Amino acid sequence: MAHASDEVGTHPGDTDLDPRLDPEQAGGFRSTVEIVATGLGALMAALSQTLVIPVLPEIATDMRASATATQWMLTATLLTGAVAVPILSRLADMYGRRLLLMISLAALTVGSLMAALTSNVEVMIAGRALSGLASASIPLGISLLAATLPASRKGSAVALISAMLGIGSALGLPLAGLIADNFSYRVLFWIGAIGALISVVLVRLLVPEPKPSREGSVDVLGALLLAGGLVSLILPLSQGTDWGWTSLRTLGLLVLSVVLLFLLTLTELRTTNPLVNVRAMANPPVAITNVASIFIGFALFATFVGTANYVQAPEATGYGFDSSVLTAGLCLMPGGVLMLLLSPVTARLIGSWGAGRVLALGGTIIALGLLVRITLVADLWQIVVGSTVIGLGSGIGYAALPSLINHHTPAHDLAAANGINTLARSLGSTLASALGGSLLAAITMSLGPGIEVPSLTGYRVLFTICAVAALLAAGAGLVVHRTGEAKTAAAADES
Repeated sequence: MAHASDEVGTHPGDTDLDPRLDPEQAGGFRSTVEIVATGLGALMAALSQTLVIPVLPEIATDMRASATATQWMLTATLLTGAVAVPILSRLADMYGRRLLLMISLAALTVGSLMAALTSNVEVMIAGRALSGLASASIPLGISLLAATLPASRKGSAVALISAMLGIGSALGLPLAGLIADNFSYRVLFWIGAIGALISVVLVRLLVPEPKPSREGSVDVLGALLLAGGLVSLILPLSQGTDWGWTSLRTLGLLVLSVVLLFLLTLTELRTTNPLVNVRAMANPPVAITNVASIFIGFALFATFVGTANYVQAPEATGYGFDSSVLTAGLCLMPGGVLMLLLSPVTARLIGSWGAGRVLALGGTIIALGLLVRITLVADLWQIVVGSTVIGLGSGIGYAALPSLINHHTPAHDLAAANGINTLARSLGSTLASALGGSLLAAITMSLGPGIEVPSLTGYRVLFTICAVAALLAAGAGLVVHRTGEAKTAAAADES
């Protein structure tokens, strides 16, 4: 991987640094402001995916919209995000990582403003779709900082930006609950718009633009096949519960996604400058890491959904606490705070143990937290402890994933590779939402005539599946670590 000094031009603002600072202090200050500027954008992007969830019923009432229409505020963001992440990430390698990061955050600003100002549900859905482009800001931020920061700061910065997806999910629910209880839901959109705009300005002023690492024309056919394949996959996964998992529409789209993604693979293998570098993605450490990302994303998202719904369930269920959205969110907050605070510690662990072993540690901790959730159900503090342990493991796992990708990927493909990895995590979350929703709807208990709610058994089954996914991610981490050791040993023998 190229060092920052090999790729980066003059830093905007170098001449403004305090001349009394020695070079090491100046470099440390510069790195900190770059991390803050990029991290703010990543946080806004992550928050935009969760802030709206608790207020969907209020939006439906305010706009006199159907539940199906308001659900599209989530689906539209999910679809555009899935398509934007790999495409914008590849374009970033070609035209500039900072430039594409600013474009993705500008889209969040405009989309949030549309949602905040409109009284038309279709316009709000369009704004949410535009906001989905900001999903690319996390892999773009990772690849940008990996190219611009000194080696001593890269590890903790990459860990922090990667963990923002989990941090935003953990902090989004309590923030949404607090605002929904005291202000208009439109404040949530204003937070996204203002936060993203501030990040755009800070990134433009404080973060240097590495030289584009790849040349060539845009792979239009690859982009069309990828977009069609992802939409055909994500749409039935997000709508399958309403459409029916065995309906012709659901099954037809899933089959279409397989066909389009297969054609994408064949096309990219023959393309000089492919949108998706299939050969690089097939590199065993990269491929295994992406599979582990699906498992981690699955375990974390299902846990978030399970915890939020769990504590809000009526006490008559025997397990619920009849809590508010705010209380449910506060149960998740300690885990999000731990993700934020432990990023530097995780980076040091990665340097000492290797990212594969750290991923195994994170997956194991997630599984232990889920074991707490399965067995201890009597008091709310037990739910908080279990969720906090899961958040701890998720933060560790999320930090290790981009480190593995960066270590096994050429410098000129960093943005694209991190984009695919982020897409894998999002796919895991989508699968978790689909499976979790169907599972909890299938394993229910009756609270009276026509009142069916998820049973404790349903939640335990969901958490058990999540624990298995976390352990599979842990196993994948060990496999990647051993693969890396074997390659290092083979290279040493050859020399």
